[in-house]
Amino acid sequence: MPIFVNQEPLEFHLQSENVSYILTILENGQPGHLYYGKKLTHRESFQHFVRGGERGATAYLNEGDMNFSLELVQQEFPSFGTTDFREPAIHILQENGSRISGFEYVKHDTVKGKPKLEGLPATYTEDESEASTLILTLHDPVTDAELMLFYTIFEDTGAVTRSAKVLNNGAEPLRIKRFMSASVDFPDADFDMVQLSGAWVRERHVHSRRLVPGIQRVSSTRGTSSSQQNPFFAMVRPDTNEHTGDVYGFSFVYSGNFLAQVEVDHYDSARAMIGLHPFDFEWKLETGESFQSPEAVLVYSSEGMNGMSRAYHDLYRKRLARGEWRDRERPVLINNWEATYFDFNEEKILEIARSAHECGVELFVLDDGWFGRRDDDTTSLGDWVVDERKLPGGMKQLAENVTDLGMQFGLWFEPEMISKESRLFKEHPEWVIQAPDRRLSHGRNQYVLDFSNREVVDHLFSQMAAVLEDAPISYVKWDMNRNITEAGSAWLPRDRQQELWHRYILGVYELYERLTARFPHILFESCASGGARFDPGMLYYAPQAWTSDNTDAVERLKIQYGTSFVYPLSSMGAHVSAVPNHQVKRVTSLKTRGDTAFFGMFGYELDVTKMSETDREQVKKQIRFYKNYRSLIQKGVFTRLISPFGSNETAWMVTSKDKSTALAGYYQVLGEPNPGFKKLKLAGLDPDRKYKVSGKSLFYYGDELMHAGLDLEEPYIGTDTGGIQDSGDFTSQLYVIEAV
Repeated sequence: MPIFVNQEPLEFHLQSENVSYILTILENGQPGHLYYGKKLTHRESFQHFVRGGERGATAYLNEGDMNFSLELVQQEFPSFGTTDFREPAIHILQENGSRISGFEYVKHDTVKGKPKLEGLPATYTEDESEASTLILTLHDPVTDAELMLFYTIFEDTGAVTRSAKVLNNGAEPLRIKRFMSASVDFPDADFDMVQLSGAWVRERHVHSRRLVPGIQRVSSTRGTSSSQQNPFFAMVRPDTNEHTGDVYGFSFVYSGNFLAQVEVDHYDSARAMIGLHPFDFEWKLETGESFQSPEAVLVYSSEGMNGMSRAYHDLYRKRLARGEWRDRERPVLINNWEATYFDFNEEKILEIARSAHECGVELFVLDDGWFGRRDDDTTSLGDWVVDERKLPGGMKQLAENVTDLGMQFGLWFEPEMISKESRLFKEHPEWVIQAPDRRLSHGRNQYVLDFSNREVVDHLFSQMAAVLEDAPISYVKWDMNRNITEAGSAWLPRDRQQELWHRYILGVYELYERLTARFPHILFESCASGGARFDPGMLYYAPQAWTSDNTDAVERLKIQYGTSFVYPLSSMGAHVSAVPNHQVKRVTSLKTRGDTAFFGMFGYELDVTKMSETDREQVKKQIRFYKNYRSLIQKGVFTRLISPFGSNETAWMVTSKDKSTALAGYYQVLGEPNPGFKKLKLAGLDPDRKYKVSGKSLFYYGDELMHAGLDLEEPYIGTDTGGIQDSGDFTSQLYVIEAV
């Protein structure tokens, strides 16, 4: 078990093949942080890492002792009110009005494997040898509250997961005001902070800023993890790049309001923390009740951003995603949304399905508009009953007609939403999230159902289960197109209204859990106006997500590049759509659209019946190519080579675990007049093996491809002879690299 315990004084050393995480019990009984980073040799004591000493204008814990102040030492889970003036990890309001707490060490346990987090998504183990867990139990003698800190270290990836649980053993209620999942005090602040930020149709763009004194944070208070900020940040040394340098990643396995921040104090120490957003949050703990925080996943890499990403990809693909579809090859799909929007009938759907099947598509997905009287976005959400005007034979007949073609059939839902023009709203207006005497604001002409109410979850489960049991459905796209406003619940009592945000997400998780348990054969894909809830919490239930509503190939370079910082290719829905693109009106070649979408879970978002025969033949070739390499794409090692941020070029590649096969993509946004000669340096190959590269007559050694580089195809150079004759704008090159 890679957890060492030193007894005097108590120290705990979590160690994997490449990573060490070391903590201690400080003299006041509180856990202190000693070290996190590259693997250290274990020794009998690490107390020389403890900071202290006398400093001016500092408050000290014990009268007459000028050596111990919580302002100076590194802590593991700082509380509020006693000699530490930085923001705490835990903040509890007591009945007498006090907000001070002090949790002291009681005991520790080390176990093989990883305990399950009840009601919450989290990483897991399938074999006890994969990970080891440390559980620290602390006690506050004034409130009689108990705090449990959970640390798990995974042997293969070195990832450290953290969460916390508080139990009220006292006689009076407690109110949790702030409860982070992880806090780490770094001895210095010589870092850049990297975040994934954006908006609808430009999600997860990469941004970096220098840490300075004060608080730097990203967060969401929208009720979703959001398009604006992803629940992730990384602290990187200034000289770090994609391939070298120290990186500390913080990722939050949660789908609602979150806070991720770094606070730099006046001694240039950095406190990093991630967890539930404390804004408008309060959780009442009666005697005997407990509260479990969601999980944070920390990754350290000494091999740059790609090293961090490899650890997250490996862990999230194998030990966060679950079920039958975790490892199964994903089908090539076609979705009818951009082909028909709300205007379709059974004949039109079957026409698209037949044509798509002839091209090699394996799954047809019926999107919005099949239920109630849904002719536009103003009605019927909440009434999950088939509209027989469009589908006179019902869902069963349509699904069977599609499956008789030899295809699978999938269906779109938006279960968390309701339209005012619906039977459900007329019957249960109190099920809408709302505040008394306040106007209801709308988004997309819809409102949010109160998933903190168990009746709502039960109702949605029965409606969805009835549809899924009636027809041969093998895929569900679960959409969520609206943030929460007027946050209030007619079901929750007045002193628990600020629990709504978290209870809502727990209700969403419960519905997902019940549906995936009842229908384990169904592939669930999460969606939220595209990428507004692309987070690790969703991956626990839905192993892939709709990456963005923006399907433009050029914009997708940035979106998919940024998403790959944390999330594996197996989680990214990536489709070829029609041109001019519906989001930006850009015209790109079918080749470039395909070459971009290959690096994800592949599909189409268009009306294939309207394509020329030439384009249909190219679609057939794209699908054949993807099927040949989809196992590599889904399960291989992804590496970023050239960033689209600040560059006219993008490049990336995916390599098989045994380094025998790789697929590399190179993309140029705008053409250049009379450009120079370009090489692309690959990565992750075996330096001593010979490789054959598609389109090249020579053999190459792996070290040559990685260090000297691969000669790219000659671009169009402004004449009619030589080079690629396609437009110089929005071009792509795809290479298959195979060991000889």
